[in-house]
Parts: sequence; structure tokens; C-alpha cells
Amino acid sequence: MTVYHLVDDAGFGGVNRMLDHLAATIGNDEEKHDIVRIRRGQLSAPRLSDAKAVISHLSVCWRNMPLITALRARYAATPLIHVEHSYSERFVAAQVKNRDRFETLVAAAYALFDTVVAVSPQQGQWLGRKFVDPERLAIISPCVDLDDFFALPDPVKSGKTVIGALGRFDRQKGFDILIEGFVRSVRQDFELHFYGSGAQEQQLKALAGNDPRIVFHGYVEHPAAAMARCDMIAMPSRFEPYGLVALEAMAAGRPVIASSADGLAGHIENGAIAVGDNTPDGWARFLNAFDVHAGLGDSGRGRACARRAGDRFLDGWLALLQALSGQSNRLQMAA
Repeated sequence: MTVYHLVDDAGFGGVNRMLDHLAATIGNDEEKHDIVRIRRGQLSAPRLSDAKAVISHLSVCWRNMPLITALRARYAATPLIHVEHSYSERFVAAQVKNRDRFETLVAAAYALFDTVVAVSPQQGQWLGRKFVDPERLAIISPCVDLDDFFALPDPVKSGKTVIGALGRFDRQKGFDILIEGFVRSVRQDFELHFYGSGAQEQQLKALAGNDPRIVFHGYVEHPAAAMARCDMIAMPSRFEPYGLVALEAMAAGRPVIASSADGLAGHIENGAIAVGDNTPDGWARFLNAFDVHAGLGDSGRGRACARRAGDRFLDGWLALLQALSGQSNRLQMAA
């Protein structure tokens, strides 16, 4: 039997790295995990043989509704699960202009799945209030292979403190907020290093101007290699259903300074440092007052938290798949 994971994200981002880790970790001779690449907007459902479950990591959008509907029709006797990687309460506040149209889309899509998986408790609470009955909702926070991050030595305070910012140069990530705040700060013992690329690159470089404390390194294929060059990590996201970079930073023993957007609030509960006011002025005030020695003092807590998160990720998926075995039998009998 095979568990099929359908994904329409072609980038080397968190979703694909999570899927690679999941397939490599829990797949076995009796149950394979296959990743199937889907073209966004395609109309027909793929033909999947011996499917124990079909798990969607697809974008819930109007272009994909014919595909999602076709999946439900073709696999009526197979558990159909959706993992919501994109939407969150802060996403709606920041990005959605027509709330009624958005809520109609999401409600219609989720109704076609047997189970919806939230990637953080914060996102799950929002989904449970708005879209999904509790009995159809599971919460499994993502994880990737963290071995390279655990292998990094703790940062050592010597010379200037390097604050790293990793990820897509997209409005979601709030890097523009961070740069404006950093430029306004008076700290000459800090440097701000960016690792990534994206549509906002020229805008971000323009905001940085000629500030010699801000460095752009471009895209780095291996996040642990970038993390090794940083003393701490900043996450000024406007919305963030989970925030995988925070987990990687904790595994690397790097303090995380973050907004409280969506899933980042959960990382703050687990030891990340709350910036408070996620505005340029808020970041400037935070940086001006930040005690570096205190901030770099407790890497052990973050690493322990990351290990527990890895265990919960695997336990969560194993429990869900075990529950689906019984559900699959019931659906097949009903069919």
C-alpha cells in the first residue's frame, strides 16, 4: 500500500524538505510514501494505484478546485487529507480583500477532505473556529532533517554579532520591516545578513541603502551552512502558519527573535524572543536595548525543544496514518 503526497510547489522550500524527511523516515516495505508533483490548475486527478491514503499539500485556490473535486470523486473510498501550509489568521488580515469569497473557497475545499491537518496549534485554533469541525482536524507541526543543525557548535561572542534572516524575499517575511528598524538602530556591534532571493530583492537592497552593517549573500542551497555564519536569527513575519526557520535555528543553538504572528507565537512559548512591536520603530527599540550576552546564553533549551518537535512530528504522522487504516476499511466497506 502507498501513501501518496500531492504537491504543487516546485521550489526547494519547507514543504518539499518536510516531505522528503517524512518519506525517508516512516516509509517501509509494507507502506511506501510517494511524492507526486502536480501542475497547479490541472483539471484531472492523477491515477494512483494501491492508495492507502491521498494527502494533499496543494494550494487551496480557485484554480485547483476542479482538481480537488476530481480527487474526491476518483478516491471516494480512500481517505483524503489536506495539510494547510499557507493560510492563517494573520494571512487573512494582511492579504485577503474579499473575505466572503475567500471563506467560500476554503470552506468548499475543506468539505471535500476527510481530515484537515494544521501545522501549528495557533493555526489549528483558527481553522477550528472558522472552517473545520474538531473531529476532522489534526495538528502536526512540520519538521525536516535537523542533523546538520544539531551538528553546529554554539555561537561564540567575539567581535560583531551577526543577525541572520533566511527565506524568500517576499512581503510575508517582513524583511522590509527588519531592515528599516535595523537602519534606525544605533547598534554598531550588530550586522544583519540576508540569505535568500525573491521578488522583493531590489526593494530590500534599496531600503538597506549604503548601510555597511547590512549584507546580502544571495540564495544558499543548504540552510545549515547559512545558519553556521549567524549568531542569532530574526523572523519579522507578517504572517506565518508555522515558521520552520525558527525550529532549525533552535536546533542550531541560535536564539530566535520573532514577531508573534500565528505559529511564531508557539515558538515564543518554546523559548524564542518576542520582538513585541513588529514595526520598524519596534525593531529599532528592541535592537538598541538588546543584551547580546544574555541572548546567547541558553542554546541547550532550544536544541532540546527541537528534538522534542522532531519526535512529535513523527509520532503525529504515525498516529494519523494508523487511524486512517481503520477509516480506509470503513470507506471501502461502504463503497
